[in-house]
Formats: sequence, structure tokens, C-alpha cells
Amino acid sequence: MTPAARAAAAIAVLDRVLAGEAAEKVLTTWGRGARYAGSGDRAAVRDIVYDAMRCRRSFASLGGALTGRGLVLGAARAAGVEALWFDGSAHGPAVAVEPGATPEGLTALDCPDWLAPRLQAALGSDFAPVMQALRQRAPVFLRVNTAKATLAAAQAALAAEGIAAQPHPLAKTALEVTENARKIQNSATYREGLVELQDAASQAVAEAVPLAPGQRVLDLCAGGGGKTLALAARASLRLWAHDANPRRMADLPARAARAGVAVTITERPEKTAHYDVILTDVPCSGSGSWRRDPEGKWALTEDRLTALCALQDAILDRAAAMTASGGCIAYATCSLLAEENEGRVAAFLARHPGWTVDRHLCLTPLQGGDGFGLAILRRT
Repeated sequence: MTPAARAAAAIAVLDRVLAGEAAEKVLTTWGRGARYAGSGDRAAVRDIVYDAMRCRRSFASLGGALTGRGLVLGAARAAGVEALWFDGSAHGPAVAVEPGATPEGLTALDCPDWLAPRLQAALGSDFAPVMQALRQRAPVFLRVNTAKATLAAAQAALAAEGIAAQPHPLAKTALEVTENARKIQNSATYREGLVELQDAASQAVAEAVPLAPGQRVLDLCAGGGGKTLALAARASLRLWAHDANPRRMADLPARAARAGVAVTITERPEKTAHYDVILTDVPCSGSGSWRRDPEGKWALTEDRLTALCALQDAILDRAAAMTASGGCIAYATCSLLAEENEGRVAAFLARHPGWTVDRHLCLTPLQGGDGFGLAILRRT
């Protein structure tokens, strides 16, 4: 595919996304139907689509309209490739004549208006730099499974397969991939469980959870199990994993086997309570990970945020009932919003006398990984 043909494909995908369809589903459907598109073409179209979603406001301004064509035209103008992508060729979009405007203020930061005051209050002077960081593609990080390899050994194994990676300061187990990230999942280093794909800030959160050998530990909102496996690699634990949607954990048994660790999946964690440590990586706005899920930035509403805060309170209350005396809850969000972090912790402490905060951790994309909040709550 020519650059112009890739731009035309991205326009068609984005029109469907703007109409309400999920980007991943549309991209998958397009890829299956476009048999002429090679793997490089599919990756290039995907990159255009996700760049456009991260920078939706600013690209729409540059391109003159919030349409698939407007977004891709804005992307082309931002990258200085308008003449290449909009060349009027048979399989590309028509030559651009639409006027565009230079984005300013919140438009230039690609920040929804209603969220700006909340994010400014939470981030202070870091507001603009963080919003700019969220407009960029996220780095690719790996977690080294220290049950099977050292950081240096995993780095060398990856290098032997043509994948360059370097240690990252956010976590002791973190490697940032600098070359050939798309080779990872087909690499022997990955298949043999020496490394897992996991954001460096997510690793830092798992690293900050206080653990001791032999403890009873529950990951209450396990999802795909990334943090579950990170906890398992740190100490010999009796470890349970639960999620409100068990299908999210479908791959966890295979991943645990590959990593060489034992995890018990449970639908009713209350049956095996009480636990020494409960990790609650709760459903949230995802504002710290908008680089990876830019759709979430534009889909979030005030009503949805209110509902998420209520759900976070309910999960914390459930965890408290299952925590042993002297045990702790590690409350984590991939959110930058105070309502979901300090606000929920303060509300929990008001509802539950006899609990204290051992530690607060706040990470933003300025440190390299996603944005995360963590509070270690101790039952005294």
C-alpha cells in the first residue's frame, strides 16, 4: 500500500470509530477484508488511527473537521506529510483544500473541557506537560520474571533475538523496548516466560505492595493477571485471583504456567478469607493510560466518573471485610484524578475506623510509564 492508500484506509476506519464503533474491532474487520495489506500496512494504518484518537481535538482543528478525513488530514499536517498522503492518487484521498486552524489552549493539549479543571487541580504545574505526554504513543515495557531470569539475562536473551531493551528506573524488573517491539510475542524469551508485557508504572505499583513469604494474598480485580504474576514473582505466596468478569482471566492459567508460578482462580474470594494482603486495582477512568486507550478519554462523562467512584468505594468495602487483622489493602488506580485516588481513600477512612494509610504513591507519564495512584491501607 502507498502512504496515500494507508491514509484512505485510516479515514474509513476513523469514520466508523467516530460513529460509535470500537477501534480494535473496526481495525480487525478492516485487516481481515484487506487481503492486499501486508503486516507493515496494517501496523501503519493502526498507528495513524491511534495517533488521531490521541490527538483528536488538535488534529480536527488542523484538518478542519471532526471526521475521519479531517483527523487524518490534521495528522498529515502535523507530521508535514500532507502532499504525500493527500496526493489525489487512485487509491488515496483527494487533494486537501480544507482550511485548518492552529490548535491553542486545551485544544492543543487534547484535553476535554470538563476534565481540565479536575486535572489541573490534581497535577498542578505538571498539567500541561502530562497532557502533552498523553498525546504521544506509549513506550513498550517488559517485566522480567525474576523467578526465571535476571534483568541482565533477559536483556541478553532478547538481544539474541534482535529485540533491544534497556533497564528503566521506575521498577527493578522493568525493561523498555527500544527496537523491534513487534517481535516480542513471537520470541522464545517471551514464550518461555522470562518476560511479560507490562507497563513500568504498573510494575512499580506491584513492587510497592508489601509482601512476605507465606502470606495469603488476593488480587481482587485481577483482569488479565499482569499484577497477579508480578506479585507471584516477588515471594512464595498463597495467591488467589478474582475478577468480576471471569473471562478477563481466561489466559491467566496459561500465563502462570509459562511463568512457573501457582495462582488459584476463585469466583468467591470470601470463601477463603481472610487475607494478609489484598490488591484492588479497581476499574477507573483510565486517565493515566490514555496513551494506550485514547477512546476512553473522549468517552468519559461526569456521570460515568461518579459511577466509577461509587464502584471503587464498594470494592474497598468488600476488600476490608476480607482483610485479616494487621493486614493491608493496596488500593490502585491508573487514574490521575484526585476523586479516584485521595478522594476514595479519605472516604474509606471515614467509613472504616481502625485503618491507617501506610504509604501513598503517585506516578505520572512524566516518569516514563502510565499514570497510577497507590495507597497502602493498613488494618490496625
